[in-house]
Amino acid sequence: MDTTTPKAPVRALSGTFYLSLLAVITLAVAITLVEVMEWATLPVAVPAFFRWAAIAMLSYVCWRRKSLTTWILFSMVIGAEFGHDFPAIAQELKVVSKIFLKLIKTIIAPLIFGTLVVGIAGHADLKQVGRMGWKSLLYFEVVTTIALFIGLFAINLSKAGVGIKLPPTAEKETLEVPPPSGWEEIILHIFPENIAKSIAEGQVLQIVVFSILFAIGLALVKEPHKRHMLDFAESLTEVMFKFTGIVMYFAPLAVGAAIAYTVGHMGFGILSNLLALLATLYGALIAFMLLVLLPIALVAKVPVKKFLRAIAEPATIAFSTTSSEAALPKALQAMEKFGVPRKIAAFVLPTGYSFNLDGSTLYLSLATIFVAQAAGIHLSIGQQILILLTLMLTTKGIAGVPRASLVILMGTATSFGLPVEPIFIILGIDELMDMARTTVNLVGNCLASCVIARWEGEADFDGKEQGELATE
Repeated sequence: MDTTTPKAPVRALSGTFYLSLLAVITLAVAITLVEVMEWATLPVAVPAFFRWAAIAMLSYVCWRRKSLTTWILFSMVIGAEFGHDFPAIAQELKVVSKIFLKLIKTIIAPLIFGTLVVGIAGHADLKQVGRMGWKSLLYFEVVTTIALFIGLFAINLSKAGVGIKLPPTAEKETLEVPPPSGWEEIILHIFPENIAKSIAEGQVLQIVVFSILFAIGLALVKEPHKRHMLDFAESLTEVMFKFTGIVMYFAPLAVGAAIAYTVGHMGFGILSNLLALLATLYGALIAFMLLVLLPIALVAKVPVKKFLRAIAEPATIAFSTTSSEAALPKALQAMEKFGVPRKIAAFVLPTGYSFNLDGSTLYLSLATIFVAQAAGIHLSIGQQILILLTLMLTTKGIAGVPRASLVILMGTATSFGLPVEPIFIILGIDELMDMARTTVNLVGNCLASCVIARWEGEADFDGKEQGELATE
């Protein structure tokens, strides 16, 4: 009786508070839009006051919920405002997000090694490794090819690059153009020559290949040597998950710093530049998720709402840091809790960072045609299909790190004789585009792990085994 009486006024207060919060946020957004679009002249303090008032109220929400995801989202908001109000200071904060990325990268190699060794050698089912390999590659190739065609269709529909005037300073700038990679280089890049070098350079796919071969070798070793190494790998995995939990407490600060830096050196006004290209990319990515990823989830009987809740935190990290690698440890944990066996998640997620970058492949087909449109070069359907076939190869083996897509774009444009000057137009908003495509990369890879788990008959999304769905 005593415990239920005070709850009613708390709920009423919360309802009133949230209505007030919605009103303040709406007003802050409206006034900021007027300021950015220069529709009217307002004192600088007016929009800043309403934005900081909304932030103060949001901080109360975060304090009540005590959720890391909520704090990360809040840090994005306060980071954007800090970057706008104090750009000089904000541009010095990039080092904070770099520290976070460095800490995360220290987790990647030992975590992949430990999870794959335990998953493969611990179960001694080497046939399953082969099955997961060809199933994953088949799934990756089909989905990324569809993504390429959606990007091609979207840019031809919007014609975002038609009529763009190149800035006069573009010709004075230079970008390093990577040498074109043949199929031999792509294949050789998969295999490590020095595992220490692969770890130092963050070559995720090479670490995966080494870990798989090591696990297969360990599976062939007799006891007790096998048990000693398995115990070590299992202990290593558990320690790295705890290490991840410690590092993630630093995530809100790092995310806020990253957003503050972005807004500090580009400003809110960047949102009005190249709106057609941004809208085309975001629209194409949303269409890809609704028309491709959602049907795949439904066919694989993945509980969509539960899946979205599971990936909310790693997706937020990927969006704000523009690095899929930064979200990998949390994504592995999230998929395991969601019902994907650790051995499958540890195999599919890292492999997908080289073969299943859905958002990046869609962006590359879209951006390549945009470059041609901005330069006034007409590409026939046959030439565009040839570009797609080239991208089907060149997008395999790129790491899930910031700006990797930009390097591939430069190489593709050079290979087809397209001028590189229009790419400098994209550079201005590449960070905003990278946020979206990196998030889709992560979502696509998490879904891929669910699909392979269901295909293997080991999915446990509903808390019970689904062995009857296994396909040999």
